Formats: sequence, C-alpha cells, structure tokens
Amino acid sequence: MMDFRLLRYFVMVAEEGNFIRAAERLHIAQPPLSRAIQQLEAQVGSVLIDRSSRPLRLTAVGKLLHNQALQLLARIEDVETMIKAAAASEQRRFVIGFVASTIYARLPELIREFRKCADDVELVLVESTTLDQIAALKEGRIDVGFGRIRFEDPAVRRIVLRNEKLVAAFPMDHPLAHGDGPISLHDLATEPQIIYPRQPRPSYADQVISTFRDYSIEPRIVHEARELQIAIGLVAAEEGIAIVPESVRRARSHDVAFRELAESATSPIIMSHRPGDHSPELSLMQSIIARKYRDWGYGAPAVLSQGVD
Repeated sequence: MMDFRLLRYFVMVAEEGNFIRAAERLHIAQPPLSRAIQQLEAQVGSVLIDRSSRPLRLTAVGKLLHNQALQLLARIEDVETMIKAAAASEQRRFVIGFVASTIYARLPELIREFRKCADDVELVLVESTTLDQIAALKEGRIDVGFGRIRFEDPAVRRIVLRNEKLVAAFPMDHPLAHGDGPISLHDLATEPQIIYPRQPRPSYADQVISTFRDYSIEPRIVHEARELQIAIGLVAAEEGIAIVPESVRRARSHDVAFRELAESATSPIIMSHRPGDHSPELSLMQSIIARKYRDWGYGAPAVLSQGVD
C-alpha cells in the first residue's frame, strides 16, 4: 500500500526540482527526504527522478506517478475537509443571552447543571439587554434569553419564571439601613435614588420608577448608572440608595445594607425563545429550570413542568 506521506514528498521534489529546496519547504532535513524518495522508488519498482539532470527531472514512470499523485492527494484533501466539517457540525451549539442582573438570580447554577447534563453541547453566553435579545432571537443569533422587561412580540415566546422581590440597598452607615422590619417606599420618597441602566429604555430603571409612581411617589433620581455593579458601588460610596432585586444581596453584603420593602414590589425573571423551537437543548434547559426551581422552593411555571419528571 502506497504511503501518502511519501507521495507528498515526491510531489514536492517534483515541484522544486531540487532536494534541498523541497526539504526546506517540508521542514525536514535533506537526507531523510532522499531516503523517502528511494523508499517510494523501491515500492514502485522503478526510478522516478533523474538525479543526473539539473534541475531534477522526472522519468517517464515518475511523470505518470506525479499526475496520479496530484489527483490522489487532492482527493485526500477534499475528504479531510469534508470529515472535519462533518465533525464540527455534529457538535451542537446553544447560545444564551442574559441581562447582568440575572447572574445574581441563580442563572450560574442553571448553566452549571446544563453543562453537566449536556457536555457535548457548545454553550455560548452573551450578555445583552432584553430588547437586544428579542432581535437576536428573531435573527437566530441566540437560542434563549433571560431578561426582566415585559414585551409583546408574536415572533418571540416569553415565560415569566418567577417574580423576584425588590429590596432597598443603603450605604452601611445610612440612618435607615438597619431598622426593624420592612421599610416603606414612602420613607424613601426624599432619599437620593440611583437607578440603572441608563440606556436603552425601557429597562429595569423604568420598573423601579413605576413602582414609586404606583404609590404616588416621584423618586428623587441623582444618578443613572450604566449597570447594576456601578449602581451598587455608588450606594457603597454613599451617593444614594437603590432599589434592586433581592438576589443581589447574596453577592454584595460587606459594604451595603439591604432592607425588604413593605409594599409588594417585584421584578420578573423572563425566559424568551422562538415559538415552535423544540430543540433538545431548549427542552433540557426548561427541564433543568423546572427541577432546580422546585429544589429551591420557587415553584416553576406549569408550562416548564410538562413532561418533566
């Protein structure tokens, strides 16, 4: 059986007409290349290269083998390309879009569980606003999105996973930071408010503003931060207070104090996907959410529990 490596060496020598230059292009020493050509000639049973000519010339048998070798090596290259493409297409891909605040709402635990259950799936995470997620879903750039803004779009299906309670975040030394029991939004009416994100709108910031206005309170906004971490940092720096999802306090408690609100104030965690998407990856994610939400005592939407043990 003819060695494809020897054929590649032979073709290179034929192209260069010189053993030294061919060896340099092949990144090997010249003596091993000469021995390889001699081995190929032994397999063929005929001299392939006229070594007495300068540049080297192919013999009649060498020309015949050269033509066949070019076709054979080109075919092998095509096969390798097709095999690599097929292997790459076998690895499924699942792209998740998320808003930053859902990282605090146990999204990392869901992702870890997904990875354990589908280690053959390439999982891609993309931070994006809820509005960006809608466009990305419709264009096929993401497969599922996790956000907080309610919207209506017939090309996107949304599922409210749960409504997360809101809490007030105070600087540690703020007079209202360590009172007994929940605090009323009315007690915060004159406090300087830090909201986020600054843009795009509508956003979580509008949810907070609407919550105050539901109780006839006009919040005194002093900062519009770009994102959650900046808002919390400004609270710690005593620039004001912020209304944030309760999950935030699990990650930031050393320099910020949190108090529950007396009023019923929540922010939804919404999962979005394309209608009619029955991919195994989306089904797995829904199954994991239903199971983990039960474990955490949240209670999952019935639509997620259908067909889930």
